[in-house]
Amino acid sequence: MNTNPAKHADINFYFDPICPFAWMTSKWIRVVQAQRDYTVDWRFISLRLINSHIDYDTHFPEEYHAQHTAGLRLLRVASAAREKHGREAIGPLYAAYGARIMEAGPDEGRAPGWQGTPDLAADALAEANLPTSLVDALDDTTRDVEIQAESDEALSLTGKDVGTPIVHFEPPAGIAFFGPVISRLPDEKQAGVLWDHVIGLARFPGFAELKRSLRERPQLPSFGVTAQETGKTEDWHAGSRRLKK
Repeated sequence: MNTNPAKHADINFYFDPICPFAWMTSKWIRVVQAQRDYTVDWRFISLRLINSHIDYDTHFPEEYHAQHTAGLRLLRVASAAREKHGREAIGPLYAAYGARIMEAGPDEGRAPGWQGTPDLAADALAEANLPTSLVDALDDTTRDVEIQAESDEALSLTGKDVGTPIVHFEPPAGIAFFGPVISRLPDEKQAGVLWDHVIGLARFPGFAELKRSLRERPQLPSFGVTAQETGKTEDWHAGSRRLKK
């Protein structure tokens, strides 16, 4: 399958369209991209595939199987778009996915897996100026081989005890890391400062992890939290919606 190999971008960003933390980080990366004139290659990592060895009924909340499967379905469409229309098609398509999944309001009351429906995929394709006929790839399991290989590539950069997103700066020899997991979008000044600090930490060969529990719900309409609103976690189990291994 031709995936249209490209010259090395400044950043390889591995995403699953169903992950709210990947989406929030991607919004920050787009700000940094504009400020620093970086090129970004938007690549695939499937939560459904990297967790295929885990019993969903035992290890995940009830809705995760359907959500992770929806993410895989959307990645199949993205795979078809990349094959037929080039790697540059993926950034706009991911943005169109996120606008519908993360920015359109709370997802309560919708059937599990609603994110992977043909209607949503077709609307996103149309917004990204791609043929809506690509929606046929939702059930094309032959694309899972490519998506699995790219997921394995991402985990080879960081180790397997992480989730999404994975960021690879200055590939192929540059630094890679999971996250950062952020609950709100930095403003333009903060975006560059945060980037410099993250890269500074990641460049130190001995650095492995800096972590604390989520302080608030992600500031995304899908969580019922608006921008600049403090979505405290007291009444919300922070791990219950975290889509990672």
